[in-house]
Amino acid sequence: MTNLRQDLRNIAIIAHVDHGKTTLVDQLLKQSGTFRTNEHVDERAMDSNDIERERGITILAKNTAVNYEGTRINILDTPGHADFGGEVERILKMVDGVLLVVDAYEGCMPQTRFVLKKALEQKLIPIVVVNKVDKDSARPDEVVDEVIDLLIELGANEDQLDFPVVFASGVNGTASLSSNPADQEENMKCLFESVIEHIPAPADTRDQPLQFQVALLDYSDFVGRIGIGRVMRGTIAVGQQVSVMKLDGAVKNFRVTKLFGFFGLKRVEIEEAYAGDLIAVSGMEEINVGETVCPTDHLEALPPMRIDEPTLQMTFLVNNSPFAGREGKWMTSRKVEERLRSQLQTDVSLRVEDTESPDAWLVSGRGELHLSILVENMRREGYELQVSKPKVIIREIDGKKHEPVERVQIDVPEDCVGSIIESLGNRKGEMLDMVNEGNGQVRLVFMVPARGLIGYTTEFMSLTKGFGIINHTFDSYQPLVAGKVGGRHQGALVSMETGKATTYGMMGVEDRGTLFVEPGAEIYEGMIVGQNTRDGDITVNICKMKQKTNVRSANKDQTNVIKTPKIMSLEEALEFLDDDEYLEVTPVSIRLRKQILEKGERERVTKKKKSADQE
Repeated sequence: MTNLRQDLRNIAIIAHVDHGKTTLVDQLLKQSGTFRTNEHVDERAMDSNDIERERGITILAKNTAVNYEGTRINILDTPGHADFGGEVERILKMVDGVLLVVDAYEGCMPQTRFVLKKALEQKLIPIVVVNKVDKDSARPDEVVDEVIDLLIELGANEDQLDFPVVFASGVNGTASLSSNPADQEENMKCLFESVIEHIPAPADTRDQPLQFQVALLDYSDFVGRIGIGRVMRGTIAVGQQVSVMKLDGAVKNFRVTKLFGFFGLKRVEIEEAYAGDLIAVSGMEEINVGETVCPTDHLEALPPMRIDEPTLQMTFLVNNSPFAGREGKWMTSRKVEERLRSQLQTDVSLRVEDTESPDAWLVSGRGELHLSILVENMRREGYELQVSKPKVIIREIDGKKHEPVERVQIDVPEDCVGSIIESLGNRKGEMLDMVNEGNGQVRLVFMVPARGLIGYTTEFMSLTKGFGIINHTFDSYQPLVAGKVGGRHQGALVSMETGKATTYGMMGVEDRGTLFVEPGAEIYEGMIVGQNTRDGDITVNICKMKQKTNVRSANKDQTNVIKTPKIMSLEEALEFLDDDEYLEVTPVSIRLRKQILEKGERERVTKKKKSADQE
């Protein structure tokens, strides 16, 4: 009979984006007495990166630990976005159970389905936390039924279907076993107790040979790569000589220089760790995810971890626009390549490949969000670069071309349903389900080729007048759909001059479409300054100055008023891009431009392409 470590529990928190898991972790940290009474703790303390705080999303998996009445509970907060699904899958290898957090109003969403499916595949026991029960619109009992339906659909076994439910309000720090909001207890004691009662304790195999598997990577300028994972068996200590069993079959020996445990929000240096502990190890220079650390005299590798393959790629280029070098600190090809390569140290779902040009790289990732966050991080660090339109990665499976297909869930007002079905039909979407939720809302579920969703968010927002909610997650690779899917239907307004945008020049072209720049903005020839109302590009001059004459104007006292231009965010600009365009990104500006800036040259290339297509 194997002994169990009753003083330890390992759990992961899984949920759809914005269902409150990071806020819930905050409360568990506070209520377990992990922080000193006078210690200042930020809201959403686990989201340590600026972008995570601004957007309210978790990008990187985080680990923390709390002590509750003599039991140490290791908690891993996971990303909810499918773009970071690779992280979720590996985290689940490190734990013995999951807290599935579901919003008491929204219920099961696409990413709930995505992360729960991964947890069930690992045979993990779920505890369902119905969060936000204090909301007026909460419907906790129906949400529990939705979770049961989802578990059955995903093929859960009997043990997994017999799950405990805790009803909580992460914001208020209250919880209870009753779905009635009036019964909420003043603390989260029942949640702690459910974890200790229902999550299996890890086996105590500290006297057996060591096995430690790396699930996540971190990087420090002082100690290099840091492997984070779980001690699956045995004991590991500082100073110990061990072997790393590489994924390619090679074996490398090294000495453990430092071990870190997790407590609260800090990494704490420790001398040794035992089976079941979650730790970080430094001293291995080239360790990778999925590799096994074991004693030099007992080489036994754990099964490798599957890492999700990229589904989307973009070309990253050195900035060569007329305004290159004005606003950034790092813009040479050497610096940009160094930065992309350093991202590979910690991001295992990313690929960076060289191209024929020394100034361009093909970067592949898990989705638009994954890649746009890399671009956003680079511009904040002072880099200047250009990126091309994102393209899906087509794979060859059994001799046939396959493309990524996404499962899309949409909540919209009833009067928008027709236009949404039509717009996704045009993008080769297939409707799977349509449920009238009452209160004037309808939930639609589609399967849509990922190509069709690039650039769809802006159209979706205008079709639903901002009232729609869209969530999509990668489902599978399916045979390639013939023909063009999605893409932009309207042309661009392209500047023919270099100079400053003038109110007079802008007024002359604003009836042609929507402008993207404000008066006084610096413009160069070939820069995209707006969107045409029709198909096809138009070259315009928004730098035109009003001719000064000595004749007084009759309406001299009237003030010129122009429509408010649309200033795009990084995501919107990426969605707008067409095949012959680049997005120029600097720490100060984001500018859309044509790949060929000179109008005559652009027309020559287009003509050549057309005649080649006709042949």
